[in-house]
Amino acid sequence: MSYPQKTVEKIPAIEAKAKEATIYAMSSQNQSTIHLVKLSVGSDSVEDIANWQRHRSKQISDGAYYHLTRMWPKRDAELLLGGSIYWVVQGIIQVRQKISGFREIIGEDGIRRCGIVLDAELIRTQSAPKRPFQGWRYLKPEDAPPDLPKHREHEDPLPTELNRALAEIGVL
Repeated sequence: MSYPQKTVEKIPAIEAKAKEATIYAMSSQNQSTIHLVKLSVGSDSVEDIANWQRHRSKQISDGAYYHLTRMWPKRDAELLLGGSIYWVVQGIIQVRQKISGFREIIGEDGIRRCGIVLDAELIRTQSAPKRPFQGWRYLKPEDAPPDLPKHREHEDPLPTELNRALAEIGVL
């Protein structure tokens, strides 16, 4: 039995969208998570970061805090695959926040900036020393300090100098 052949007209716009979707799917398979590391200037503790974000910052939109930065990360898709921003406090990575999105923010000066939208939860990490730097840097997952176990999250922090010294010799 033979069936009549149908003529299917190719629609360029649909073909273009299909190619775009295929390219995106293929490229996202080759991507892996990446993180950011950023100095928390003016913070003496993780509690200072929490207090700033929840009570003093004006960088809140739709109930979510965002960190404002001049540069838009080129690897934004990789950051959205489970990436976090690791905060350096007093020369030591101590805490991270998951990145949940990006917002374009146009300032009163007309300059485009990137709002890195962060989850409210601050996740304490094992201490890791980090030298000062400008802006933010990418951080590979294998270079990121592990999270503290849940039973240690509420321990009183060590004094800053002791924490730094122990982290530098690899004890923490």
